[in-house]
Amino acid sequence: MNIFKSFTLTWWQTGLLKLCLISLGIIIGVYFQEFFLQWIVLVTILFVVPAIYITNVWWKQ
Repeated sequence: MNIFKSFTLTWWQTGLLKLCLISLGIIIGVYFQEFFLQWIVLVTILFVVPAIYITNVWWKQ
C-alpha cells in the first residue's frame, strides 16, 4: 500500500477537502482554546508568514 501515490482532484473535490480541513481547524481551535491562547502570537506568525509567501507565489504565476 503506497500512501504517497499521486492523484488528481476535481475542483469540487478540492473544495470538499478545504471545507473538511477548515472545519477540523475550527474544531481543534475550539476544543483546545485555553492551550492556544498562550501561543496565539506564535500560531498567528505560523499562519501569516506562509500565507504571505503562498500569496506572492500565486500572484507571480
